[in-house]
Amino acid sequence: MNHPRSAAEPVAAVAAPEAAGVLEEAVETRGASGRRGAALVPIALVVGGVLSVQFGSAVAALLMPKAGPLGVVTLRLAVAALVLMAVCRPRLRGHSRADWGTVVAFGVAMGGMNNLFYEALHRIPLGIAVTLEVLGPLALSVIASRRLASLLWAVLALAGVALLGGGGFDRLDPAGAAFALGAGVMWALYIVFSARTGRRFPQADGLALAMVVAAALSLPLGVLESGSKLLVPTTLGLGAAVALLSSVLPYTLELMALRRLPASTFAVMMSLEPAIAAMAGFFILDQALSTTDALAIALVIGASVGAVRGTRPARPGGRARRREVRKARTPAE
Repeated sequence: MNHPRSAAEPVAAVAAPEAAGVLEEAVETRGASGRRGAALVPIALVVGGVLSVQFGSAVAALLMPKAGPLGVVTLRLAVAALVLMAVCRPRLRGHSRADWGTVVAFGVAMGGMNNLFYEALHRIPLGIAVTLEVLGPLALSVIASRRLASLLWAVLALAGVALLGGGGFDRLDPAGAAFALGAGVMWALYIVFSARTGRRFPQADGLALAMVVAAALSLPLGVLESGSKLLVPTTLGLGAAVALLSSVLPYTLELMALRRLPASTFAVMMSLEPAIAAMAGFFILDQALSTTDALAIALVIGASVGAVRGTRPARPGGRARRREVRKARTPAE
């Protein structure tokens, strides 16, 4: 008696390898899509952090005449430290001396970066201050990179950042320019120690502890400059808003991104800071963009996109390899 399955066996013998090849290709395509989606997550985290910082800077600009630059930094870091410690509740025991050294260095870099930048902002225009500060992360991207392409993207971003300066570098207040450059150095150190802290501490625990260090270092400076002005209810309210927008949210997003992105790529992507600041000024503050500004933004964004695309590892011979696998599995006629 002829079994129904036996007549289909010759066809199945030929079709099964081909079907397996199609299935393998579908699985690989789906896996590639998943990897692309996963690669976009840290990029979105960085962009979200940059947007949050710019809105926080707008609030800080309203607060600075009331509390001074160091007073604003003190409120920002103190409130952020309280919020993060309450939310994260980091474990204080069980950490090595190297762990504590890393988190202290992270806090020092964070506090120095904020204090120096607000001092620069008190003396020179925001766009130029951000332009000079971004030179620190860009220098880090050049130093940390091992590929020529990364160097070229960094140079392109630097050209865009220079254009955003608007050719006003010869008229800058020397102290303000020095503060901005110093903030750039601390920003580069922040990137390095933020990545190390993220690897040593779970979740945002290291960030919360580093924020306490930064707040403790800034508190005496803010009290000396502003005194009882820091306790005015409206000042405290605006300070809390600045802390959430400029510290808690962006630092958390950046810390999460640095666990998935190389430090050099993160540094180049942070060149989006002056570009987003210029666009926020146009849409929110009605500050028209010149042709030079638009070109600068295009250069900076182009460099950031190029740097991100350059980090995606290519699988050599993917399609050719799949064709060869299917050919090897198909019986000869």
